[in-house]
Amino acid sequence: MEGVRPRGLPAVWGLSNFLELNVRTYVHDAQGRPGVWFYSLDANQWLAVKIARALFHLPYEHATMAATVDAQTQAVDYRSRRQGQATESRFYYRPVEAARLAVPGTLEFFLVERYRLFAWDARGERLFTGRVHHAPYEIGAAEVSKWDDAGLSLAGFDCEGRAPEHVSVARPVEVGVWPMERVTARASTRYERGQGLGAAVPTPS
Repeated sequence: MEGVRPRGLPAVWGLSNFLELNVRTYVHDAQGRPGVWFYSLDANQWLAVKIARALFHLPYEHATMAATVDAQTQAVDYRSRRQGQATESRFYYRPVEAARLAVPGTLEFFLVERYRLFAWDARGERLFTGRVHHAPYEIGAAEVSKWDDAGLSLAGFDCEGRAPEHVSVARPVEVGVWPMERVTARASTRYERGQGLGAAVPTPS
């Protein structure tokens, strides 16, 4: 992730750029609004972890991470070890087709065309949500030769030795995340009315 910063403020050297590895699923709230739910997010910038946990109620964990990209093949060698864990996770993957916009009705469209996230404040026992704004992702198939399920295990899933069932890579996009709001039964949906899953939505004012 590059240039991460609060809306209206400049990026900060040493803080705004960091690696991230997350475990997520895809949900709807009681109002039927689609979004992303994170089980965990590992990042190698400890201050960014603190800020994300405090302001966005997201389950970030500090980790030692590194990533290298082969300039010719675009293969990625990605390593991560969460603080307090003895073993390192490693992923090695490369794109095998040109990236393109996800087609409505496909699995790729279901996975990437999400414009909202949800988070749980365990201390206050409150559910929060935040709007996300970005251009549609361009995504393509990838080949993975090394993978690790430690992140899934730490999130409570039992999938030891199970190979990935679907692998894709996406081109980077600029993403804006608006301040988190508490989810209530009467929360406004005026920006989403008639939009539905995967539709590009206007920037909230």
